[in-house]
Amino acid sequence: MKKIEGGICAVEGVKAAGACEDNYGVAVIHYPDSSAAAVFTKNKVQAAPIIITRESVKDGKLSVIVANSGNANCFTGKEGIEHAKLMASQVAEGVDVPLDHVAVASTGIIGRQLPLPIISKLITDALRRLENSSGASRNAAEAIMTTDTYPKEFAVETTLKNGKTICIGGITKGSGMIAPNMGTMLSFITTDIEASPAELEEALKKSVEKTFNMVVVDGDESTNDIVILMSRPGKGNIDGNFQEALDYLCSQLARMMAHDGEGATKYMEVEVKGAQSLDDARMAAKSIVKSPLVKTALFGADPNWGRIVAAVGYSGARMDENTISVRLEEGDRIVDIVDKGKIMGFEGTEELELAESIMEREEIKIIVDLALGNYEATAYGCDLSYDYVRINSEYST
Repeated sequence: MKKIEGGICAVEGVKAAGACEDNYGVAVIHYPDSSAAAVFTKNKVQAAPIIITRESVKDGKLSVIVANSGNANCFTGKEGIEHAKLMASQVAEGVDVPLDHVAVASTGIIGRQLPLPIISKLITDALRRLENSSGASRNAAEAIMTTDTYPKEFAVETTLKNGKTICIGGITKGSGMIAPNMGTMLSFITTDIEASPAELEEALKKSVEKTFNMVVVDGDESTNDIVILMSRPGKGNIDGNFQEALDYLCSQLARMMAHDGEGATKYMEVEVKGAQSLDDARMAAKSIVKSPLVKTALFGADPNWGRIVAAVGYSGARMDENTISVRLEEGDRIVDIVDKGKIMGFEGTEELELAESIMEREEIKIIVDLALGNYEATAYGCDLSYDYVRINSEYST
């Protein structure tokens, strides 16, 4: 497996485009007659495009995705549904595909009707620019940004066990309102493997559980979360090599979202090992990256092991305060601040001095060993800064 350039357009036959005007953007991704699978938000408040796309992807076939930024088209009633259908209809006509082959996605402010004239104009602009190129993938990634500070895309190439080389490419957006529970991030992934919708769905759900669902920026679950995976039609080719490549691609996109958390100044990666079950490992890791107290300690460069241990304690995971260990890492610098229940990083120790130095860095890894089993999981997050409050207090204006 190796990283390649091109994003979603690293896959031959995929065309993409993006168009932006003021605070609005539209991305179009055209992959004719593809097999498809999708995973959606579990929030009970679901945006109009989520409702539309659930129906479109039900038979496992898609040809095009249209996604807009600047307006979530959520909590907008029947009019919102009609606006989402009009977006789908315009794109279906533009690339000459059946209406039920169109997926719609939106991100932005909740509770306001979609400014359809602007979105329609941007759809027209994007349709004119469709092409298979690295620039087209980047433009599509830029068009779906809201509070993101940079476009997020990634692509890999791998060799299947049958000797065939395949590509997987993806773009994503997500900076705030990030605590995916799929079961305001958008992610669109393309691959040239030949697979059935059922095979894609199984592979995608596995990847989402260990990557996107392990990202926490602020703990709020969006009403618009969606991940779509599209491939060439066929079956029987997905194997362990493909799953590994898909997992890696999704983990890289997930890391980008955590790095780009609203107002973030630091990135943290939390690895929990020694858990009695995979669920325990995931619960504990997510509890740490979700904790406002851990996040603010990260912002203040405070190696507050007590907050980390407390977050594990209320996570629901099985733990024993007499066996837990907590380690901080940054590059080749490593320090144990709790070792099998014994506090190492207390006032006046070399451990605390090194821990404080590590916490000053922009990327910190926290490793928690529960010493109760053989399961492990990794979660991704960021600090909670003054700018997060500023950005979100001004968001609707």
